[in-house]
Amino acid sequence: MSKYKIIIFSLMIISLSLIISPNSLAENTKLKVGATAIHAEILNEIKGDLAEEGIQLEIIEFTDYITPNIALADGSIDANYFQHLPYLENFKEDRGLDLTYTVKINIYPFGLYSKKYDNLSELPNGATIAIPNDPTNEGRALLILEKNDLIKIEKEEKDDLLFTPRNISENPNNFKFKELEAAQLPRVLSDVDAAFINTNYALDSGLDPVEDTILRESKDSPYANILAIRTEDKDDPKIKKLSEMLTSTKIKSYINEKYEGEIIPAF
Repeated sequence: MSKYKIIIFSLMIISLSLIISPNSLAENTKLKVGATAIHAEILNEIKGDLAEEGIQLEIIEFTDYITPNIALADGSIDANYFQHLPYLENFKEDRGLDLTYTVKINIYPFGLYSKKYDNLSELPNGATIAIPNDPTNEGRALLILEKNDLIKIEKEEKDDLLFTPRNISENPNNFKFKELEAAQLPRVLSDVDAAFINTNYALDSGLDPVEDTILRESKDSPYANILAIRTEDKDDPKIKKLSEMLTSTKIKSYINEKYEGEIIPAF
């Protein structure tokens, strides 16, 4: 091949690469993250910072606790940010999903709300308490009652966090438990004596997790919210950068200032 033909061939390759690379780059730097409403607010705080790093963050909002993990597992999204670790561990085991997490970001102190009573001591004997029906949040609600000496739970293992009302061994106040999907709990609050409501759903419903609770989870809760990913993506540079920014000083300050104790950093 002559020198001139080599030059022309090289120019053709360069031209072709210029045509292809913009699309490839856009595809490689796009990051789809699923989140519920409050988590989406936090993600939006770093959207511009990620853009400066060449990463286009697309936030996909979900309104339930099931779809985000299914979407993550099937590749519809690249990560999700809505759940605590015990929920992820239980969900992936039940469904055989190869998911993991990178960082713990924040805690939403879980609370017991009531439209009928202003104090925990006012709850009557036989009161009906609504609780989430997913295993981890259900156990979380019951654990709060146990820590406040209102019930006793029979655990199969010392560190077990997964239990239901069927594990209650002592119930001196004869509480009745209504098990419902977490998202429905704010809507039934007027129909029961009290309900355990996840903070994000409480905020979405106009409830104040600090002022409106009659019982609140302590700050040493093991239920920190995490960034969940597919295990195969744990070394993805985009995921690492997202994890780094979600546990930055900027996000810690944002959570403290924006939510004033309704949500607290876990890092």
